[in-house]
Amino acid sequence: MTARKPAHPLIPADRVNGTDVVSKAGDKLGKIEDVAIEKVSGEVAYAILSFGGLLGLGARYHPVPWRLLKYDVDKGAYVIPLDKADLEKAPTIDEAELSGWNDSVSRDAIFGYYSSYGVGPYWG
Repeated sequence: MTARKPAHPLIPADRVNGTDVVSKAGDKLGKIEDVAIEKVSGEVAYAILSFGGLLGLGARYHPVPWRLLKYDVDKGAYVIPLDKADLEKAPTIDEAELSGWNDSVSRDAIFGYYSSYGVGPYWG
């Protein structure tokens, strides 16, 4: 069976924010809080995934390489090849970094973690 294609392949960034992220098994892992775009190329580098917490308190923020996400039309969610335990071990950023985050310090750790999922760095 082939995957169904979305009626409209483009989506404004503000509609990506808030979209659920699920595991391949369909378990909800969190939602996209924001996206990080590389200024020069315009490429989306990361989805900033909020995970855990209650009513927005105590949530952890995971910069997940955008190339790792696949949109599933039927689920209305992005699917990643991680489960909850994998995500708990993944690199995080804190809430204060969301508005002015510079990945130059943490990107090696981020892509070092996700390289086992076959995702290379956005810059190379």
